[in-house]
Amino acid sequence: MSALTQTPTPAAPTSPVLGRTAKWTLVRRAAWLANALFWSAFAVLEGVNHGWLAGLLAGLFFIAPDLTFFVGLRDAPRMARGQLPPRAVPYYNTAHRALVPVALIALYTFTPVVWAPAFAALCGWLAHISYDRAFGYGLRTKEGFQRG
Repeated sequence: MSALTQTPTPAAPTSPVLGRTAKWTLVRRAAWLANALFWSAFAVLEGVNHGWLAGLLAGLFFIAPDLTFFVGLRDAPRMARGQLPPRAVPYYNTAHRALVPVALIALYTFTPVVWAPAFAALCGWLAHISYDRAFGYGLRTKEGFQRG
């Protein structure tokens, strides 16, 4: 048989319907994005209402969790693409756990400490974590790869 007389095999059906796991991933990411926008707005509001120090700390704490990458900078050239050096993983995971700033916000709420820049910093930190989760960056395995 020649190539001209063969019947083509049907292509895999393309369905606009997402699988159950993909739908939940999309819902989870959308919820994290809404959370990120909320905490970003709250951080900006705190900066506007309480001055430059609150805004500065919110911005610094928005960036700070990714400074943990510097812990493994020396080992980075030997790592696979997307792999964080294992020595940096504990620092990265600690700085990227949402429970840490949430617990500190709760503690701030129930203690007599009232310093708006600290609250703004926590809002910035939580916004950073929320954006990471919304865009698919989560905690790392002990080898330094993204958790599935």
